[in-house]
This record gives sequence, structure tokens and C-alpha cells, in this order.
Amino acid sequence: MSNPAHPAPAVPVAPVDAWGPDVLGPGFRARTLRLLPDAEDDDAVATLVHHVPALDPAALPGTPTAPRFTMLYLHGWNDYFFQADFAREISRIGGAFYALDLRRYGRSLREGQMLGWVTSLTDYDEEIGLALAAMRAAEGWDTPTVLCGHSTGGLTAALWADRHPGAISALVLNSAWLEIQGAEPVRLAGEPVVRTLARRDPRRVIPIPAFPPESLYSLADGWVAERDGELPDPAWADDPYVTGWRVDHRWRMVPTAPIRPGWLLAILAGQARVAAGLDVRCPVLSMGSARSHLSVTWTPEARRTDTVVDADATARRAIGLGNLVTVARFDGGVHDLLLSAPPVREQVYSALRRWLRGYVLT
Repeated sequence: MSNPAHPAPAVPVAPVDAWGPDVLGPGFRARTLRLLPDAEDDDAVATLVHHVPALDPAALPGTPTAPRFTMLYLHGWNDYFFQADFAREISRIGGAFYALDLRRYGRSLREGQMLGWVTSLTDYDEEIGLALAAMRAAEGWDTPTVLCGHSTGGLTAALWADRHPGAISALVLNSAWLEIQGAEPVRLAGEPVVRTLARRDPRRVIPIPAFPPESLYSLADGWVAERDGELPDPAWADDPYVTGWRVDHRWRMVPTAPIRPGWLLAILAGQARVAAGLDVRCPVLSMGSARSHLSVTWTPEARRTDTVVDADATARRAIGLGNLVTVARFDGGVHDLLLSAPPVREQVYSALRRWLRGYVLT
């Protein structure tokens, strides 16, 4: 995490409607998407990130020069796109990879804005539409398009696909937050409380318990021998699972960014729509961990379970997204499957490759 005595360097803002360098370095570029004023009227923007394998010194061997499909990735709550290795894997499969930092998140967060603030998940329709238009103009309008979402981004993606039949060729979910922890009874019991708080002050931060700093963690920071113990496999020593991913904690806070009742009400409304049943017309792949162990503070299970969402409830809800849904669960997977141990990540990539070949690259 950043040291207050040594402030983190300023992040360059991507140019508007033109490509510029990205924080991920060579092989990645970014552009700012101008948005219409929303209810907050705080100059919200979105940021589109593009992986360019020809300019990436770490591009994977065998990456084709002519993509056969495009993918747009949506991050989750308290998050942004930083998983460069995932972009490289998709590029090697044959995808033109793009990611979207939604309004008030990550690269799109501007001074004075409330991180992640929206009052409806439909607000994201604008930047998703702009991103897809930019992608199709660059890659071809006839190229199959895959929408991929993690956690809250998965919920957003599923709802968007339901509202836009025929707009995409496939939907891929990574531990989508389709149901509140504790499943439907908790959601129904909690919604009146959230509504009351939202009526009083939708922007007021909901207090969370104070946790000892030593009990907090982020798997993206890598392996900590004093906490995690001996490395299970010495061959992992140079893997980001051990060395850590390049993460800016101004955009990915530990344990979480401030949670506000107006935003939480938008999440509950989206989950209620999922519970009522969606009609996503394209093939859906819902991936998640085999088990959950919900906890904000460190436990050994954090290295092999989903500590954020109820994996069982997500799998049950996924079945109701459409008529063609594949549910894949991974033993040892963490909440963001892309941050799991190397063998689990390879299982995820292998399952995704096979599924894309069956439903997109046909």
C-alpha cells in the first residue's frame, strides 16, 4: 500500500477519443470515453484499455496477428483492470482484448468523485455501448463479441446482456455477484434497511467494523511467507501469485472502498432482477470457486476459496440467466479466479479456451 510520507505518483490521464499509453506499460493503451452528465454531474468519464500483442514484449508465443473475436472485460466493485496476463491469454486464444474501467473507478476516477458511485446499474449502458462501438469500428462489425464480467461487473454484464438481446455473441462470468451473501432471505430482509438508509442520505458511508491492520490482506499483493507459510511449489516463485500483481491501492482499497446505501440499493435491485429470471439469448459461461469462506480478514482459506461472494448461490442463480448456461466451478479458486494459484488459473484458462472454441470460434 502507498506510504503517506511518500505519495504515490500521479497517474497519467488517457487522451479523450484517442489512444495513449496505459499504466500497464508496453503492449497496452488506453483512451478516455466522454460521457453525458449523470445525476451526480461530476464530469464522469470511462476508460477503455486495449491489449496490442504486437507491441507487448511479454506477449505469449503463438498469439495470432488476426483476431477472430473481441472481448470486453468489466471489473468488479473496488477494482479496475490490471490483469495483464488475462489479456495475453485471450489474445493467444485469438481474441482482441479490451477492458473498461467504468465511471468513477480506476483510471476513470477523478478528484472529488465517490469511488464506484452509481444509483442504477443501467447507468453503465452508456460506456458499455461506447466501448463496444469503438471495438467494432477497430476490429470489424462482423467479428463475434464476448462480454466478460467479474463480481459486480458480472452482475452488470448479465443484466446488460438481458436488456440487449442479439448485441453480443457470448457472455463469460467470473464469480459474478448474482446473489447477496446469505442468498435471497438475507437480500429480502436487508433491502428495507438499505432503503431506509438511502432515504436518509444515499451517499453517507455505511460504517464497517475496524479490523487490526495485520489481519487485512489483498491476494493481489502476492505471497507473504510470514503469513502464508512455505510455498507449496518452488516452481511458482516467479509467478504473480507469489510476486504480486501490479496494483494501485488508490483504486483497489484494503479492505474495501466506502460503501454507500444508494449504491448498495442499486446492487440489490440488480440481484432482484436476476432472481426473477433473465432471458440472455447468447451462450453463457458462469465460472466460480468450488467453495466459499466469507471473511474480510485473513484466514488460510483465503488462498483457496471465494471470500467475497456465496459461490453456491451464484451457481444456482446462473442457471436462470438464459437457456444455454454452462456452470464451471474450480476447486481452490479464489474470488477473482484470475488471481488463483497457478494450477487453478490454468484450469480456468483451459475451460475458457474449450468453451470459446465450442460456442464462439465455430
